[in-house]
Amino acid sequence: MKRVVVTGLGAVSACGFGAETLIAAALAGESGVRAVHFDRLDKQRVNEAAVLTEDDKAKVAELTGHNRMRDPVANYALVAAREAVAQAGLGEDDFGDRCGTIIGSGFGGGKTVDDNYWAFWSGSKVRLDPMAVPKIMNNAAASWVSMEFGATGPLYCPATACSSASQAVGLAFQLLRAGAIDRCLAGGSEACLEAGGFRVWELLRVMTADKNRPFSKDRNGMTLGEGAGVLVLETLDSAEARGADILCEIVGYGTNSDAGDLLRPDPERAAACMALALAESGLDASDIGYVNAHGTGTVANDVTEVSALRQVFGEDLDGLEVSSTKPVHGHALGAAGALELVVTIGALRAGMAPPTINFTEVDPKIGLDPVANTARPISGKAAMSNSLAFGGINASLIVAKV
Repeated sequence: MKRVVVTGLGAVSACGFGAETLIAAALAGESGVRAVHFDRLDKQRVNEAAVLTEDDKAKVAELTGHNRMRDPVANYALVAAREAVAQAGLGEDDFGDRCGTIIGSGFGGGKTVDDNYWAFWSGSKVRLDPMAVPKIMNNAAASWVSMEFGATGPLYCPATACSSASQAVGLAFQLLRAGAIDRCLAGGSEACLEAGGFRVWELLRVMTADKNRPFSKDRNGMTLGEGAGVLVLETLDSAEARGADILCEIVGYGTNSDAGDLLRPDPERAAACMALALAESGLDASDIGYVNAHGTGTVANDVTEVSALRQVFGEDLDGLEVSSTKPVHGHALGAAGALELVVTIGALRAGMAPPTINFTEVDPKIGLDPVANTARPISGKAAMSNSLAFGGINASLIVAKV
């Protein structure tokens, strides 16, 4: 089996442009959550989200150009992929059939969906978008990225809710380990902060109307986000042959399903998923110094996730720092795992665990101090990033220093 390394990172998020911008914001605890208002909604219970600024949205449009067949979800992925490819130093001859593209999206073209349904419902005389189908489809972001670079190898688009991006990276890892490809552009993209989508999330009653406070006693829900994260993964042989700078090694991946409740995670299955990743990595639990938790800030998720962590890392979680960075970049759904993996890699390289901002008080039902509000040093040579999605879909990734 081949070793797999990361040579490029790219990100677009509410924190701004660039992977380093996202990592710096997470480590400093500087949130990209801001006020959000939808003209199409007569009232909103929730008035904040980790949404890109209007200036950043305009910059995305400028960088990607006007294309009638692209929704913002594809444009976000293109911007992130360009950054990752540039950092990796890939040239024209590095793509082709030996380069895959695996970019997940939980929702697909959210703006296109919202605009067309609004026009249809309102009886507007505005013609519906004839390019709606290619803009809406979940695989559009992956397809546009592959076309951008001429990556003609295997292309996939996991659409597995909040685990989409983590499974995308995990699938890339598996293909590379098996020698099926030499490199892969992998990650996730989401651009669903539109009126209709936002309203149905409100109706589900899982979003907070004030501050996202994962693991805190007074937590009351999550904050939605958007953006894209793309990583360049390649075999160690490939990276060394072209003299690439290696950022870290991906050493473990686990994924499974709960086959239980559609919305409530199962701690036993989440623990089994983390154990799978650990077993594949060949590391001991004590080698993991940091876990970037799924940590949504909902009442149910945080209790079950910490229960799962204790099954894997021990009741006291000795030597392990755990935090959620969702209060910084929001819960970006299909892009969440990629953004959080970028942060996890940045944390590992900096030797610092990013804080869980907005934390106020330890919940006795959880008993966890999740790197509260201020970054802490990390011990250990590896870090884990977890995604626990609606539908009972779990994914864990482990990265290690090279």
